[in-house]
Amino acid sequence: MAARHDSQEDPSDAGSVGLPDFGDNIDQMTFEQILEMDDDEEERDFSKSIVTGFFEQAETTFKKMDSSLESGDLATLSALGHFLKGSSATLGMTKVKDSCEKIQHFGANKDETGTIDVLDNGLCLERIKKTMAILKHDYSEAEGILKRFYHE
Repeated sequence: MAARHDSQEDPSDAGSVGLPDFGDNIDQMTFEQILEMDDDEEERDFSKSIVTGFFEQAETTFKKMDSSLESGDLATLSALGHFLKGSSATLGMTKVKDSCEKIQHFGANKDETGTIDVLDNGLCLERIKKTMAILKHDYSEAEGILKRFYHE
C-alpha cells in the first residue's frame, strides 16, 4: 500500500496557487478564480476587497433575516436567502450557499429542495430558524478561514 502524501497543494490542480486546504467550507477552484483577478499575489487587494465586502453584506443581511424571522416575513426571508446565496456562491462558500438556498426555499413555502409545497407557515419559520443557526455557524467558520488567509 502506497503512503499518502498530504500537502497544502494538490499537484494535479493545474494553475493552483498553493492555497491551504479550505475543507468543505470553501470551494477552492471557485475561490482561485477570484484570486486570479489580483494584480499582486502578495497583497491581494482586489480579492480581499471582494471578501471584505461580502462580510459586511452578510452581517447586514443576517440582521435583516433575524428581523424578518421575528416578524414571520417568509417572502423577505426567501428573498434574502436568494440574495446571500448568490454572493456566497461567487466566493465558493459552499456551506453558506447551501443554507441560504434552503432558507430561500423555506421562505417560499417549499421543502429544503424547493420541490414540495409546505403550507404550514409556522413549520417553514421553524425550519428557517434552525437553518439560520447552521448558516451563522458555517459563515463564522468560513469567515475565520478567509481572515486567516488574508492575515487579518
